[in-house]
Amino acid sequence: MAVQQNKKSHSKKGMRRSHDRVATPTVVYCTCGAPTVPHAACPSCGTYRGRQVVEQKTADEQQ
Repeated sequence: MAVQQNKKSHSKKGMRRSHDRVATPTVVYCTCGAPTVPHAACPSCGTYRGRQVVEQKTADEQQ
């Protein structure tokens, strides 16, 4: 089993762990104002790059 020879300082430990953080998700805002992930259709209005790509159900169709 490996045993360390010298104690890692707080600074070196922090430098080693600098890439272990959780990445914050990228958020872009649609023309309707809803937050969405980039390169995906808007979940609220169904548009992508200014075009309607997903059919949205009306209140009558949902029942």
